[in-house]
Amino acid sequence: MLNVIRPTVAVAWYVTFAAHALHRWPEHRPRLRDGDPAFAEAFAQEVRRFYPFAPYVGGRAVQDLTWRGEPVPEGTMILLDVYGQHHDEARWKRPYSFRPERFLDAGVGRDDLIPQGGGDPHTGHRCPGEAVTVGLLRELAVRLARLRYSVPPQDLRIPLRRIPTLPRSGFVMAVARQSGG
Repeated sequence: MLNVIRPTVAVAWYVTFAAHALHRWPEHRPRLRDGDPAFAEAFAQEVRRFYPFAPYVGGRAVQDLTWRGEPVPEGTMILLDVYGQHHDEARWKRPYSFRPERFLDAGVGRDDLIPQGGGDPHTGHRCPGEAVTVGLLRELAVRLARLRYSVPPQDLRIPLRRIPTLPRSGFVMAVARQSGG
């Protein structure tokens, strides 16, 4: 049950980030509005890459290990710099540009895109509900792009010291009344 509830809560954050992205880069709205499924998937993945739901995640080493020549004793707290990895020029071309197209050109490497943890969801520190999150975000991004709304003045800066993080004002929208029935 938790594997359904947690990703559903994560989706609320990611939809806020999708709205933020559509506000900053409105050129993506038409393609999403048209319902192109490949682009909707790419947009969802780019939201997850670009925006720091959790700028870092932590865990403890369950056994003694060595990583890149450094010993890591059992019980050591390990932090995974999610934001740093998702904005690393060695992994991502133009990492500070919001470009969903990057996911149309290539698939998602399991250890490259890690917004919900890393490794295998069955044995590691990766959310088993990740596919649910991506599917919901993909569908909700299309619906958001089809929605008529305006964005009143607010503080849309995203602090990286808060986990999970959000724009400081959340993301306030004034939705236009829909006609018809």
